[in-house]
Amino acid sequence: MTRKRRRLVLIGSALTVLAVAVGLVLGVLKDSIVFFNSPTDVAEKQIAAGTRIRLGGLVKEGSLERRENLQVRFDVTDGKNSIRVAYQGLLPDLFREGQGVVTEGALDGAGMFKADTVLAKHDETYMPKEVADALKKQGHWKVDGGKSAGTAPQGRTQ
Repeated sequence: MTRKRRRLVLIGSALTVLAVAVGLVLGVLKDSIVFFNSPTDVAEKQIAAGTRIRLGGLVKEGSLERRENLQVRFDVTDGKNSIRVAYQGLLPDLFREGQGVVTEGALDGAGMFKADTVLAKHDETYMPKEVADALKKQGHWKVDGGKSAGTAPQGRTQ
């Protein structure tokens, strides 16, 4: 085998190994690059108790329950399924029933989501694109005045 041919084989082998490594990394990360899981996603994926995830959707009307020591319980819904969330701490100022929310935490053995972080939308016209897309997919998206509320207003950065 000539020197040029050996070099080409070596370069081709290196590129093949690199492509396989990139494929494996992307395959492993595909579930963790999702911004959040909707309650329907959680039910369909059968996520194991103790697995840390982000849960997003709307705070179900009439589900907010305030308890002692800043303990709060509420349901997150995507219109099809709901998951009960328990959280202890101060809620964001814009948190309320019927509004978009993303929580971070894990499911317990009884199916309740124990959140350690609660994020609420930041103004009246913005909802994270992923939340809006999930709600549109479920058929529970409201459009006000013919404008999509799923993106930031024109000229505003996110």
